Amino acid sequence: RYFFHGLIVVMPIAVTSFVVIAVIEFSEMLIGRRLPFHFPGVGLIAAIIIILAVGWLSSHWLLKRLISYGEKLLNSIPVVKFIYGSVKQLSTAVFKSESLFKQAVLVQYPHPGSKALGCVMTELSKPISSQLPEESVCVFIPMSLNLTAGFNIVVPKRDIIPIDITSESALQYILTAGSIMPRGKE
Repeated sequence: RYFFHGLIVVMPIAVTSFVVIAVIEFSEMLIGRRLPFHFPGVGLIAAIIIILAVGWLSSHWLLKRLISYGEKLLNSIPVVKFIYGSVKQLSTAVFKSESLFKQAVLVQYPHPGSKALGCVMTELSKPISSQLPEESVCVFIPMSLNLTAGFNIVVPKRDIIPIDITSESALQYILTAGSIMPRGKE
């Protein structure tokens, strides 16, 4: 019993520490050791400054044109085009979306009578929605313990059950394989 109580205390601290240390070490390896000066964390600070500078500069017309030209160049290379396009679409969806993982819903999945927690995704495109007999939505049902894998299903709008929970609570529920139940919005 004490062992499991100890795990409950130690595991979040250990995993959080591991992730933070891995990010700092990666940024040190990638950027920090190339700088003329060095102190712990300089790589991470430099990476954040570079990202902020590129974000600020990309809002100016000259860099916008350079980025557009670079994207056209990348999109002309067969394998690179697929990789760059996929990563660009995913990062745009994640970082610009106002509604990603915002509306948690229950849907019948994987068979009638059962329910799975999912998130309504972006609006269906015209080629898909025009082939459906009624108004439908795309619902992403993530796999427990792994948010990067899951199933996109197209469900009639009438078959979704919106639930009033926070997005953080829905993500916790999914990541813990249901051991932490979702909390309502306060």
